[in-house]
Amino acid sequence: MAKSFYGIMRQAARSAERSYKRSLREHERAVRQAESQRKAQEREYLRRTKVADKEARLAYLRSREAQVSEMNEDLSRRVKELRSLLSLSPKSARPFDFVSLKKKYVPQTLDVSSVIGRKPEELRRESFVTPVLRPNLVARLLGGKAKYEAAVREAEENDTRRYEASVAEYRDNLADWCLREERERLRFEEAESARKKEVEEQNSAVDEFEQGYKGGLAQSVIEYFSLILDRSELPLDFPEGFRLAYVPESRQVVVEHLLPTLDIVPSVAEYSYVKAKDEIREKPRKKAEIKDLYETVIASTSLRIINEIFSSDAELVVASLVLNGIVDTVNPATGESIRPCIVSVRASKDEFSKIVLSRIDPVACLRNLGSVSKKPDELAPVRPIIEFDMADPRFVKELDILSGLESRPNIMELTPFEFEGLVTNLFSSMGLDTKQTRSSRDGGVDAVAFDQRPVLGGKVVIQAKRYKNTVGVAAVRDLYGTMMNEGANKGILVTTAGFGPDAFEFARDKPIELIDGSGLLYLLEQQNVEARIIMPP
Repeated sequence: MAKSFYGIMRQAARSAERSYKRSLREHERAVRQAESQRKAQEREYLRRTKVADKEARLAYLRSREAQVSEMNEDLSRRVKELRSLLSLSPKSARPFDFVSLKKKYVPQTLDVSSVIGRKPEELRRESFVTPVLRPNLVARLLGGKAKYEAAVREAEENDTRRYEASVAEYRDNLADWCLREERERLRFEEAESARKKEVEEQNSAVDEFEQGYKGGLAQSVIEYFSLILDRSELPLDFPEGFRLAYVPESRQVVVEHLLPTLDIVPSVAEYSYVKAKDEIREKPRKKAEIKDLYETVIASTSLRIINEIFSSDAELVVASLVLNGIVDTVNPATGESIRPCIVSVRASKDEFSKIVLSRIDPVACLRNLGSVSKKPDELAPVRPIIEFDMADPRFVKELDILSGLESRPNIMELTPFEFEGLVTNLFSSMGLDTKQTRSSRDGGVDAVAFDQRPVLGGKVVIQAKRYKNTVGVAAVRDLYGTMMNEGANKGILVTTAGFGPDAFEFARDKPIELIDGSGLLYLLEQQNVEARIIMPP
């Protein structure tokens, strides 16, 4: 129910918001175009007529200079907007109000007469009396009394017949009206009941959604932060698109978000008007300045996304966040569509809360959190800290009644020796020369692998922990110590559960890779090994 509701609500909310923004933008553009067209027509008129009058010539020159001034103001305003992205939208950096998703049921009343017409009016007998003119004294003396009495009797008979016929017609009309009134009332009550039920179901779905978020349910957490990112007020010409994943075991959110391309930065530094040639010239912006501004845009956008996620998390379901910034563009050399990752950073909530965004250098701050492309203007990619698909919650299935009927083995049911073999075979299949060592007492596996690639290869220490609880920093420290003792180039720690923020913090800037349960299942699937992880109660 919550998922279906969220899809509808999210689509409706996004459609309404985009429609509003689009109409507002189109209105502003129309106003500017109309004004620009008016000024252009005025300038063209002055230019064509070649008015000899000095004042007209000066007016034309002033209009051209004003046009250039306006163009330079637009440039300045655009650059200022790009440099102040971190302070553009404080509204989105707050918790989402679930009440705003709810509807209020307001009972409606039925106005029957407006639908089927007014109720037939009841007949009055006195309205069916035909007046007969009484004879005067002379007429009565001449025998007019008898004629008068006969006329009265005839009128009464006619009135009675007309009244009885009208009464029969009135009763038929009244019966028909009452029938239609009853049908209309039943339709109204059914519609009102359906409307009330719809409101109750929506509000119930909202409550379920809210409880799922507060309880750290993966799908609800993803939907919650999708709403947060949907309402983010980035500039309208920025690309829209993101993917979210949530790892409950380590309370980690993984965000893959589209970032703008280089053409978001104006290529013109300044406009100038040349009177002698009556033309507007463009002064190109320096490449170094374009690169600097683009790096600032990328860094500010990334920090805004991280800040919006952490600041809106009222229930503290997120302890750490990984952001992969993707550019959706075209390779100019081949014409193929490419999506290089130019930003990949990890931050814990505690660590990020110490950053004063109003006083930082966005580029330096972002580089301190992880990997940022040294040449983003050339789309030089960086290696993602976590591949998004490795954190996709679809790879970890929740326990349900039918889980025992699945053919995929549950890794948690493997013996320590079998688990050692699974991990060893996995990395062997991935191209490493892996040798299994003796299992440790805690049921983990230690393996030594060799990456045969030149320059990038070397000795790799692999340790796996078949845990149901979050892996803390102690295990990462132990792995690092083993690496030092073995003289290894890299360490890999694999777990069936997740990692805590302190583990991620310790591993940062060290040649250590942490692979949680969903990541393990993803790697196994890439090697055509079907498995699942179902934690014991």
